[in-house]
Amino acid sequence: MYKIVGNDGKTYGPAPAEQLRDWIKQGRMDSRTPVLPDGAAEWTVAGLLPEFAREFSGPPPVIPAPRMAALPARNTNGFATAGFVCGLLSILCCCGCPFNILGLVFSIIALVQINGQTHKQEGWGLALAGLILSGLSLLLGFGLGLVQLAQTPANVSWHFGPL
Repeated sequence: MYKIVGNDGKTYGPAPAEQLRDWIKQGRMDSRTPVLPDGAAEWTVAGLLPEFAREFSGPPPVIPAPRMAALPARNTNGFATAGFVCGLLSILCCCGCPFNILGLVFSIIALVQINGQTHKQEGWGLALAGLILSGLSLLLGFGLGLVQLAQTPANVSWHFGPL
């Protein structure tokens, strides 16, 4: 005796083997039809049961392997993007602070995070570019400050205390 699951999703049976052979001939069953033989613990497909194997032409059906969970997609580190944008702004806008400081901080955080994770993130190049641009902007700002200080006339007195 057997139970089957029809194309409509309903369970039919118990039915004897002869009834199943008739359903196969009528086209109501094929080799992929789920079948539960009496006394069996698990469902199988009709094409894998030896008593119905010659009823089907061709090789028995291939049962797909269970699907493995997909690995998470690699994404770009947000700090790397922020570090690059701040570094770019510090160079392009010639405004330096606070973008060069923020670019340095964000880029260093990004590099530490990217190198310390088991599931690697993208953005190592962005973080490095942000670090270089921010550092260059900071050095350029210090250099221009020194040039400006050197060009200050000698007769200007610097007074930092109360007058």
